[in-house]
Amino acid sequence: MLICQHAFWGYDFHKNGEVYKPEFGQYSTELYADAAINILKNHDTSKPLFLYLPFQAVHSANEDDPLQAPQKYIDRFPYIQNKQRKVYAAMVSALDDAVGNVTASLKETGLYNNSVIFFTTDNGGPVCGFDYNCASNFPLRGVKATLWEGGVRGVGLVNSPFLKKPGRISEDLVHVCDWLPTIYHLAGGDTSKLKNLDGYNQWETISSGVTSPRKEVIHNIDTVGNFSAIRMGDYKLVVNSNYNGSWDGWYPTKDEDEDFVIPVNVNPQAAVVHCPPKPPDVETNCQPFKAPCLFNIRNDACEYINIAAQHPDIVSKLQARIAELLPTVVPAANKPEDVNADPRLHGGNWVPWINLTQFNEV
Repeated sequence: MLICQHAFWGYDFHKNGEVYKPEFGQYSTELYADAAINILKNHDTSKPLFLYLPFQAVHSANEDDPLQAPQKYIDRFPYIQNKQRKVYAAMVSALDDAVGNVTASLKETGLYNNSVIFFTTDNGGPVCGFDYNCASNFPLRGVKATLWEGGVRGVGLVNSPFLKKPGRISEDLVHVCDWLPTIYHLAGGDTSKLKNLDGYNQWETISSGVTSPRKEVIHNIDTVGNFSAIRMGDYKLVVNSNYNGSWDGWYPTKDEDEDFVIPVNVNPQAAVVHCPPKPPDVETNCQPFKAPCLFNIRNDACEYINIAAQHPDIVSKLQARIAELLPTVVPAANKPEDVNADPRLHGGNWVPWINLTQFNEV
């Protein structure tokens, strides 16, 4: 539970707004699951409940020991020889148990039959060597924090007795901002009364398989780094890139260590990414710093084939849309490092260090 930010080190675990140390040294995945289960067991079932449970797993920790899991989970994977991948698998396994335990509690308390469970990632994985982690997005391109599919495509599931067509795979376009109106609708709210939203109510898409109302996703328009990406229908435009393009490739785990590859029996209903044959010029046909790259994501989720030269009209259309949206971009609010935040000045803890009531403007 220690976090490092540059030269600043401190304890960063709070409960109800206060530094909380009784749980020091315990595994947060288990702590959060236990806290959620306690809420469920003590909840008045006659009242509604919204439970947001953002696990820290499988995020990396301190740079000196970035991947951590209880030994009982590490022991589940004796066949994985690479240490990073072994611990990463253990972290996923602990998360899997935690979600299972929370779901079991929903059923034990009688809440499950009146619940909808959304389980989703927030971004693509940081591959081995990125951010001290060792995830895999293969065969997708890129990593966490990039605008390639490996960075922006998130996996997820929805589980509920309210699903009209359960047990199916959806490839409809859904964006994180769609969760708000979707959940608001499920809670009985009238989404037509929500104003100035970018999101859509996706419940009919999720529950019944109705085509998604979303036709466009703005992956990002970064005015500081000067890179952007947009998807409209099946087409995606990538303009420039971040990290100077150093994480623009594909990162298969087996090429570096055969121990990474474990044969599994794939469920025939599993969602699988299918890519076209890799062209000989795959490393050079898209150079986003020289010219925007265009991909048909439905046919080429791995972003192998840049089709910008064949479809200049689509490139122009997507560029015009980015230009149209540019004035609406919220300016970056990044602030310079403040030495007054140093945990050493606050008992070794990360805590708020500015009293906003001292200022006329916030």
